[in-house]
Amino acid sequence: MNKQMETANVDNGVDVEALLGAKKVIESMPEAGQFTWRAHCKWSDGVRSQSTVQGFFGLGEEQARKAAFVVEADHPEQFAATDAAPTPVEIVLSALASCLTAGVAAVAQNRGIQLKSVQATVEGDMDMAGILGADADVRNGFNAVRVSFDIDADAKPDEIAALVAQSQKRSAVFDIVTNPTNVHVSVV
Repeated sequence: MNKQMETANVDNGVDVEALLGAKKVIESMPEAGQFTWRAHCKWSDGVRSQSTVQGFFGLGEEQARKAAFVVEADHPEQFAATDAAPTPVEIVLSALASCLTAGVAAVAQNRGIQLKSVQATVEGDMDMAGILGADADVRNGFNAVRVSFDIDADAKPDEIAALVAQSQKRSAVFDIVTNPTNVHVSVV
C-alpha cells in the first residue's frame, strides 16, 4: 500500500494535504512564511489579567481570526491572589503540551498512523525565591521541564517514539522554551 493510500485510511483530524500545500507555498515564497503573532493583555485586578488573541500578520498581510480568544491568568491563594485562573507559567506549560500534542497528531496523520488517544503531562520545576526577590541569584524561570506522553496508536513503540521526536523537532513552543529569544519591552 502506498503512503498516500495509507494516509487516506487514517483519520486523526489533520488535513495533511493543506499542511503540505502551505509548506510548498513557503518554500517557493519564503516571505509568505514571515508571521507576527499577537496577544493583547489587560490588567483586571490584583494579579489577574486577561489576554485577547484575535489577529495576526501572515502570508504577506493582516489576518483575522473567526473569533477573539481570551486567556485569563491569575495566581493561587498561596500568593495572596484569587485563584480564578491558571498562572502564566501554567499557561506556558499548557502551550508546550498543546503544541507537542498537535505535532504528534499531524505527524501521525502524515505517516499513516491511526491515533486512538494521546495524553501529555508537563511539569515544570521552579524555585520561587527568584520571583519573590528572596534570592537574587535564583533565576525566575523553570529549572527543569518534563514532558511525558501516553499514546495509544496503531503503531510499534519505536514508531510512536519517532512521532514524538518529530513533533518535538517541529514544535514552535518547544523551541521558544528551550532557546533564547530576544524580547524587547517598552512603555508607550
